[in-house]
Amino acid sequence: MKKSSNYYMDLEHHYGAHNYHPIPAILSKGEGIYVWDVEGNKYMDFLAAYSAVNQGHCHPRLVKVMQEQCQKLTLTSRAYYNDQLGEWEKYTANLFGYDKMLPMNSGAEADETALKLLRKWAYEVKGIPENEAKIVVCDGNFHGRTITIVSMSSDPSAYGGYGPYTPGFIRIPYNDLDALEEVLKDPLVAGLLIEPIQAEAGVYVPNDGFIHNASLLCKRHNCLLVADEVQTGLGRTGRMLACDHEGVRPDILVLGKAISGGMLPVSCVLADDEIMLTIRPGEHGSTYGGNPLAAVVAVEALKIIEDEDLITNSELLGKIFREEMKHIPSRYIKEVRGKGLLNAIEIDAASPKSAWDLCLELKDRGILAKPTHDYNIRFTPPLVINEAQLREAIEIIKDVLVNI
Repeated sequence: MKKSSNYYMDLEHHYGAHNYHPIPAILSKGEGIYVWDVEGNKYMDFLAAYSAVNQGHCHPRLVKVMQEQCQKLTLTSRAYYNDQLGEWEKYTANLFGYDKMLPMNSGAEADETALKLLRKWAYEVKGIPENEAKIVVCDGNFHGRTITIVSMSSDPSAYGGYGPYTPGFIRIPYNDLDALEEVLKDPLVAGLLIEPIQAEAGVYVPNDGFIHNASLLCKRHNCLLVADEVQTGLGRTGRMLACDHEGVRPDILVLGKAISGGMLPVSCVLADDEIMLTIRPGEHGSTYGGNPLAAVVAVEALKIIEDEDLITNSELLGKIFREEMKHIPSRYIKEVRGKGLLNAIEIDAASPKSAWDLCLELKDRGILAKPTHDYNIRFTPPLVINEAQLREAIEIIKDVLVNI
């Protein structure tokens, strides 16, 4: 007997924790930019699992390598070597230009790894006294949900009710070079952890030159620049990395989400030997981090981005999307922001409908998008979208924003 959407929503409500507020679409199938619900309704996915599905849903190359590896070996833990991890480490380190890669699972785990590397480097290389290192972060940041990560958040919904909080963080305004320069004068500062574009906050793009100049300031004060490219990386902004727009090579690079193309949780951290080798055997790790299944999928996911030229596609179609959005005569639109296919519309707070209401209207017309922070709607389709599909979606979005 076929079960309804209400059945599955009731099931989750009854047996699952209430820590999400999903758009009411019960998805059961995906292919490319499209997903289908249990009733067979077809949607364009304009969230792409928060940019994890850059290669499109169930990319056949990813399905193939995953099926093949599943039949051979999926997990060894790091108690043993496996025949796939070294190949992944070599491919990724060479692709991004670092000495070493450290594999993890989630973006939050990778950010935690970067924080540990930053502190280890501070004590062993920079010479900051033990337990005194400070890390600079920005207002509006989103790096995950662990206790330490929410300790540096400026969002009450992220940190509220979870204290006591992890010390050692200094928060400054995003996109403020003067504030950064002032705080880096403190000899106890180890480095800056930053998103090149703040995606979760509402796709806030800093001023041209900000990331470049932040990198120069960090070098001047012997501090490390840590770039969280979990959402912004791997073609999403029209470059392989968002930092590439300004020619910046972070000292520590954090990747996740699309590094597996949505097939399974995979993340990693990249750095040179001076930083990476401060962590020694037994000091950090993960049972699943570096498993052979993740390794073959991650290599294939990266190759797809290059082979299918998804970076160029993201750059070109992103410009079309923003240009079209900026010319919509709508009472709802306050601002359009973005780079590549990482975009958002900020909804005027005085509008008669909320961002959530508009997303429900879009869902009824076959587009799935999700609000962030009440007044922003992110539009982040898989990078495999073509121009005809994008323009079809644009017409639907225009209709909603003009006529609702």
